[in-house]
This record gives sequence, C-alpha cells and structure tokens, in this order.
Amino acid sequence: MLTSISPLGERARGNRWGLTATCYIGASTLGGASVGGLLGAVGQLAFPPLPLLAAAVLLVCALADLTGLMPRGRRQVDEDWLTRYRGWVYGSGFGFQLGLGVVTIVTSAATYAVLALALLAGSFGVGLAVGATFGLVRALPLLALRTAETPTAVQVAAQRLDALRGVAARSTLAVLAGAAVLLVAA
Repeated sequence: MLTSISPLGERARGNRWGLTATCYIGASTLGGASVGGLLGAVGQLAFPPLPLLAAAVLLVCALADLTGLMPRGRRQVDEDWLTRYRGWVYGSGFGFQLGLGVVTIVTSAATYAVLALALLAGSFGVGLAVGATFGLVRALPLLALRTAETPTAVQVAAQRLDALRGVAARSTLAVLAGAAVLLVAA
C-alpha cells in the first residue's frame, strides 16, 4: 500500500506527490494525537499516572512481539480511494487511519503499548504528545519514496524498506524495553 503513494503513482493519477505526502504525514500525526489525547484525557479523569503499570505493559508488548503473540487485525485502507478521490483526500484519509493505530493492520505490539502508555500517563498533554509522536513516526517511511519516479525506483524503494523490517523490529523492542526502564527509574 505504501508504494501506491509515490511520485510515479501520483503523477499517473494527476496529483502532486508533495501535497499528498504532506497530507498523509500531517493526518497521521493528527490521528495519533487524537487517539493519544483522548486516552490521556480518559486516564486523567479515571486515575493518577501509573508509571509502573505502564512499564509492565511495555515489557509485555515487547514479549508479545518477540513471541508473535499479538492480535494483528486484517483491515487495510480502501485502495479504491486512490482512483476515486484527489491525492490530498486519500493522503489525509490513509494517514489519519494509520495514525489511529488500530483501525488498520497492526504490525507491532508497540501500537498497543503506545495506546496503553497514553492512557496510563493520566494526562491529556502527555497522551497527546505520545500519540502525535507515534502518528508522525508511523508515517515517515513514506519519505523513502520521495525519489521514486520510475517503476524500477518504486521497486527498489520497496525492497529497501522491506530489508529494514528486521532492524525496525529490533529497534522497536529496544525502545519498548528502554522506555520501561525509564518509567521504573522515574
């Protein structure tokens, strides 16, 4: 799906990649901020910050990724939007869904960890920041396609992203474990 929003694909559909990509990244950040802020507000109303519980959740999510025991979901964004709407519309729609985290395929338990962290922070502001960061980081791989002007370039960019999958998985585990340590230390 990611490779559908390339300079080549956007040009073929009569759209500008820069506008579509900006809407995608911005909407993903907004989607993450929305869900994070909402969960943070619920946590703020329901209980005080629970850093030790949040640390435990982060470790459980890391273990879930290591063992492959986590719900992944099956829903993808509607690819028909690519031919039905303007680039800024599907860029925003796809990005927002991606930023929400759980309305599309979940590729890592880190998605659940982010949602739990936003809730257990017990703060609207912290939840908002956690969610916005998640949404932004989740959308940034699109920038790897910024020079994909030919079919071969799109394929090479997709292969490059696929090759980084293991590095991303290991980095995610390290971030989850590191964040858990920081929460316990705080």
